[in-house]
Amino acid sequence: MATERLVVVGGDAAGMSAASQARRMKGPAELEIVAFERGHFTSYSACGIPYWIGGQVAERDALIARTPQEHRARDIDLRTRTEVVELDLDGGRVRARDLDTGSESWTGYDKLVLATGARPVRPRLPGIGAHGVHGVQSLDDGQHLLNTLERTEIRRAVVVGAGYIGVEMAEALVSRGYEVTVLHRGEQPMATLDPDMGGLVHGAMNGMGIRTVSRAEVTKILTDEEGRARAVATASGEEHPADVVVLGIGVEPRTALARAAGLPLGESGGLLTDLSMRVRGHENIWSGGDCVEVLDLVAGRMRHIPLGTHANKHGQVIGSGVGGGYATFPGVVGTAVSKVCDLEIARTGLREKDALAAGLRFVTATISSTTTAGYYPTAADMTVKMMAERRTGRLLGVQIVGGAGSAKRVDIAAVALTAGMTVDQIVSLDLGYAPPFSPVWDPILVAARKAVSAVRRAGV
Repeated sequence: MATERLVVVGGDAAGMSAASQARRMKGPAELEIVAFERGHFTSYSACGIPYWIGGQVAERDALIARTPQEHRARDIDLRTRTEVVELDLDGGRVRARDLDTGSESWTGYDKLVLATGARPVRPRLPGIGAHGVHGVQSLDDGQHLLNTLERTEIRRAVVVGAGYIGVEMAEALVSRGYEVTVLHRGEQPMATLDPDMGGLVHGAMNGMGIRTVSRAEVTKILTDEEGRARAVATASGEEHPADVVVLGIGVEPRTALARAAGLPLGESGGLLTDLSMRVRGHENIWSGGDCVEVLDLVAGRMRHIPLGTHANKHGQVIGSGVGGGYATFPGVVGTAVSKVCDLEIARTGLREKDALAAGLRFVTATISSTTTAGYYPTAADMTVKMMAERRTGRLLGVQIVGGAGSAKRVDIAAVALTAGMTVDQIVSLDLGYAPPFSPVWDPILVAARKAVSAVRRAGV
């Protein structure tokens, strides 16, 4: 039997998980695997970059799960510093460029995996390309930022954007002794939360010494005579001094290759796949990770949700399909956790505006509690907001903001969402209890009880 060739474009979580799984299922005599990665590193935790920048993780290499050499030792022809610049779908080949030499060559494939990831959003503003302005998505990006931080004597930083990346980078910069200002366009930081819960984050960030400016529309990056960032200007006329600027506006799917090849893209620009992660309408092309859209199981629509947890699962599903097996990725409920200094932030399911956009009628319930029994020495305050469908009581979403021990409680809600549970059913869950871990009534159960009452009061 002739040897098939799998070409993988992208060497991080989804791409190399797919390559590794395919290799476990088929040996080199059956399947040749060629992988292209534009950076220096493979199979690393991008989510860990803020903690490396902040010093909580001492070494960059601690974030690397598997090096290029380790992949090559498993009979994967991994080519780093090589960027695929063109897809020829009719000819079944890709054109790749060596970023160090500039030389280009074509590589044929029988099966293709696109795992090109996402890139930081860089608005088209004057000065956005100045020295000292950084987006942080890859280990290479993180290393460039760290190099800038180590060269900077005056420690003033501006973070543009207050989503997960923004608040995590704000914490990292505070940990390094920087004076930090966070600028964002929204009513409150953390637009992944409802504004009332984002307000809790805002207050806590200011209390930690992070200056957070809401409704701030950045208009330009001001530079000095050497072309280095010196301040960030906003539409209100304010100038915020900055020796380092970090873009935390979010990311967008890196799908220019797919678009040029005519592959199907969704509203966000992410690739569209079926449940087995095959690109729709293309039998021998798969895609996964931050470059695809996934099904939101609560709202019932496709969304771009770039998370390493999803990317690794996508890779496993893709590798199984490439190797002749069968697996599917059914979708997500939108679970995410983060922290800024001592404050933990979590959400799953829908926000109020998501539910309104989906045409759902709902009630909400917000409660204040503690992470442990109130008398226990480590007790910390936490707030839980729960949303349920008005008529049925079906759980629609949960948001949590609080001290240590708050965030991972969102996993209870994520399971309940996936199972389609009602808030009435959640009240009856048999959760673990001991004073060092929770009050007698866990905060999730207290919120569910209040949501049940709200559903009953609302009626039909």
